[in-house]
Amino acid sequence: MPKTIILPPGTSTPIAPFSPGTMADGVVYVSGTLAFDKDNNVVHVGDAAAQTRHVLDSIKAVIETAGGSMADVTFNSIFIRDWADYAAVNTVYAGYFPGDKPARFCIQCGLVKPDALVEIATIAHVGKN
Repeated sequence: MPKTIILPPGTSTPIAPFSPGTMADGVVYVSGTLAFDKDNNVVHVGDAAAQTRHVLDSIKAVIETAGGSMADVTFNSIFIRDWADYAAVNTVYAGYFPGDKPARFCIQCGLVKPDALVEIATIAHVGKN
């Protein structure tokens, strides 16, 4: 099955060998996304809510570039550095998914950069239901 690489306008070069998103058979897979600026520096250091907003806006850009919307998201994998940030992440997250909520999980773990507080990977179905 052929796949399409999804690169939103203004996408920075990833820090590892991956694409921001791929689409195959109407399904968009968004790589783990952190709150990075165009030079791959962490933004909103110390602010889990602002980092979550930045991450979800970046995910939204990938999905919209593929022709979908956040309403097409079916699954999120959420990684947080500290459980103390869980409530802040959830508050921002809920605003991006006001209707039916996607399935998800959330775990606490170390992230690729010490100042990163949240990472989210996403699956969205933008093709036929």
